Formats: sequence, structure tokens, C-alpha cells
Amino acid sequence: MTSSFSNSILIVGGGLAGLTAAYRLHRAGIGFGLIEARDRMGGRILTTDPDNKTSGDGFDLGPSWFWPDVHPAISRFAHELGLEFFAQHSHGATVFQRSRETATEHYRTLRQDPPSMRLVGGSGSIISALAARLPPESIRLGTKVTRVQRTDGGVTMYLVGANDAVEEITAGHVIFALPPRLLAETVEFDPAPGALLQKLWRETPTWMAPHAKFFALYEAPFWRSARFSGAARSMAGPLVEIHDATTASGKAALFGFVGVPAHYRREVGRDAITDASIAQLGQLFGPDALRPTATLYKDWAEDPLTATSLDQMATGHPDGRRREWTDNNWSDRITLAGSETAVHDPGYLAGAVEAGERAAISLINRSGPQTAIPTMSNA
Repeated sequence: MTSSFSNSILIVGGGLAGLTAAYRLHRAGIGFGLIEARDRMGGRILTTDPDNKTSGDGFDLGPSWFWPDVHPAISRFAHELGLEFFAQHSHGATVFQRSRETATEHYRTLRQDPPSMRLVGGSGSIISALAARLPPESIRLGTKVTRVQRTDGGVTMYLVGANDAVEEITAGHVIFALPPRLLAETVEFDPAPGALLQKLWRETPTWMAPHAKFFALYEAPFWRSARFSGAARSMAGPLVEIHDATTASGKAALFGFVGVPAHYRREVGRDAITDASIAQLGQLFGPDALRPTATLYKDWAEDPLTATSLDQMATGHPDGRRREWTDNNWSDRITLAGSETAVHDPGYLAGAVEAGERAAISLINRSGPQTAIPTMSNA
């Protein structure tokens, strides 16, 4: 089956960068189609309820924070979309754990300047706000791009949907709003990008990909009345960095980053990590921490739409600077716009907004306003 998107723009990836690009293009009157491999929008932004279902007032299994003074783009964007944010709770003592055998140490929590901020409703609120402003007929979920071919008039994309049927779509230009490493590992290009470009894509770390987050949910934030901030650092693990994850609406939770490598997490399994994490929270914050009402766990290294074989070990943060993310074969046909390609704050929420806006502005300047908005229907 072939669908035509000639002289149109196709966006691959429905995370924050892809939705930002779509939002800017749509406001400029430029047609687009957006393809997302998952059955939901958001990419690495995932806010869920206690049953692990996407929620408009839940817990962030992906990125949680931004810093308005450091990341003015995301602050401006939140205001533009009518979103509210609140400061990360930091009042009370921070707990430090040297080992399981020694007593925990308590320190006064230092004032963070600038403070970490969180979106009311969770980071997923920015995804919902953007998606609500886009024409639903221009978006298709559950569809993967497997191959990209340059043509005289543009690009031919080969897609695989939920029923495994292969479909061809032609477009004038493609914005790949996904991590360069994931693009290199999952999409075949004809002609193939040059060796140096492929090396750059594969050597760019995908933020969040090696990590796992654990949440313990409670009836109330008991640690606050005990004069703890909910923050902790541990040399014992399995959680190495812990924070208060209570929502703006008062749903109480603690979360921590799991500090053991991905291969070990796979070996021991989720249940063992959950049990060990609850026991550790009990050591840090007392017996009330041993009785969560629910737990949440997200291992991004096991997510094939985030991580590749190269992401199983943490290799640091993406390096933000100006680079050429395409070569002569593809520079007039594709744009890379994953958060990792941002000049400033790559990998962060602000980097995703920057990369998406950069891609959209470039094409707006090149294309000019259009009136027809292509649809992603199979008709």
C-alpha cells in the first residue's frame, strides 16, 4: 500500500521534540504527518497512575524536572501552553547511607539554586497539551519506520503497522525526532549515510536509556512530618539517589534511580529489585516506608523503542554543541531533531523543545505557509 505525502513534511517520533515540531509547523499553517511507534505519545516522557496506566495526574517514570532559570525555553513553552509548575519538595533532612551495616547519616538539605521544578500533573501534561492542539487525523500511532529511500522528489518511507503489513509513504522532507543512536540501529537508509556520520549517531548517548526508576506510593508523605525531605543518597543500593515524588495534588511517593547495571537488573528481575528497594527505604526513612500502597518500576534499558544494545551501560550525558547531523546525501531530505541533537541542554526536556523548534523553524523558513494538512489515514 502506498500513501502520498509529496511536498509535505513527515515527523517520525511523537515525543516532546516531535510534538514540538508538529505544533510549530501546524501553527505556521504547514502540513505534516506524524508517525509514532508506540501506542501512546510522549516517548521517554511517561506519567502513570498506580496501575501503571497513562495519567494526567500521576508519577513520572521518565524525566521529572526542569530549571526555569537554566532552561528558559521549557519555562516559556509551559506558559504558552497554559501549564503550571511547582518546586521539588526539599524541606527537611537529607539521608546518607554508607552501607547496610552502618547507621544512616542525616544532613541539612542545602537550598538548591535554581530550584528544581515539576509540571503540575506530571511531565506528561506537556505531551497532552501539545497533542490536544494538533489535528488527530495527522497522527498515527503503533507504526514503525524500517527503511528510508531517497527519491528524485523527496523520500520514500517503509512502515510496519500493528498487523505487520508493510506500507510505503512518500514525503518531501522527514524530521526524525528520535535519538540518533536509535535511528542508526533501527532504520535502514538508501543510500547509507557516510561512515563518519553513522559513527556520530551510534556514539551519541541516549539519555535515560541505561537507567531504571523505582517508585513506592504511600497514603501520605510520612517522611515530611518526620522532618525528612525525602532525599537520600546511598552507597549501598539498590537505589542510589532518592527523592520525594509526591504530586502537586498530594499523592505521596518516593522514587529512586536504580544504581545497578542493566544486565544485573535483567538477571535478578523486577520482583527482587522491588523487594530490595522497599527494604532500603525502610532503612532510610523508618518502618512506615515498608508499607507502600503500590510500586512502579520502569527499566528504560529494556524498552526497545528507547534503548539499543549500545545503551546497556551508562556512558554519560550527550555533548551539546553544533554538529552536522546529516551528510550530503540526506541534508536536503531529512532533519534530526531528537533531544540529543540540541545545542543546549541535550537530553533534557529543554533540549527536546529546542531541537523540535529548530527543525520546524528551518522548514518554515524554507517552505512558507501551506493550507493543506496531510492525513495519516490508510484511505
